[in-house]
Amino acid sequence: MSGPVGWLFDATVTIAGHEILWREIVGNLFGLASAVGGLRRKVWAWPVGIVGNVLLFTVFLGAVFDTPQHRDLYGQAGRQVFFVVVSVYGWMRWSRTRRAALDAGVPDAPAVEPRWAGLRGWALLGPAAVVGTVAFAWVFRELGSWGPWADAWIFTGSLLATYGMARGWIEFWLIWIGVDVVGVPLLLSAGYYPSAVLYLVYGCVVAYGFVVWWRAQRLAPPLVVATDVPAPEPATGGRGAPSTLGRREDL
Repeated sequence: MSGPVGWLFDATVTIAGHEILWREIVGNLFGLASAVGGLRRKVWAWPVGIVGNVLLFTVFLGAVFDTPQHRDLYGQAGRQVFFVVVSVYGWMRWSRTRRAALDAGVPDAPAVEPRWAGLRGWALLGPAAVVGTVAFAWVFRELGSWGPWADAWIFTGSLLATYGMARGWIEFWLIWIGVDVVGVPLLLSAGYYPSAVLYLVYGCVVAYGFVVWWRAQRLAPPLVVATDVPAPEPATGGRGAPSTLGRREDL
């Protein structure tokens, strides 16, 4: 492989005696940019994140792509593939909301309205977290992954957090914090130092993101789709049809 792409694929930098791939650094920076875009509720967060996913997929299959670590983290690599799938869903969902806001003459409206997942949301997230972690821990152990249980939770939690972000559920930030708590020790032990450092930075970003989305949810006015002003009475003296109050839309 030659040219700029070939350079990015093979280039390394030595930090504190450790050889580190530039694509690991660049991929994580794209991921960080995506997190900032998600915090600001911008549609561009999704395509930026996809670029980072593609780069990091090649990083975490260390034995396959001949990385300095020569260790396979199947959960870390596999989640990049599923990230792309879920990110396409989130990209479409946020784009649809953004177009609707533009059509309504609200050009500065964010791409998603934060809200709590509620009982129905947690009825999905809770069981999925448990079942997914147990199932993937077995799969990753059979594949020979480095740290299968931690890898399984990172894989499962990351997918649930990304799905929650697409739906606008505030709790997705808390799931990301849980992923970071497990991810930092795993990545350090496996020698993926830039990713471990970026996970620490992610932890600060997602904690701030949770506060931002929580405040946005508290301060957002209800979206009224009808009016409670009585209709004028017709000339014949009959009563106008009663009006109805609008409801908050599920964005």
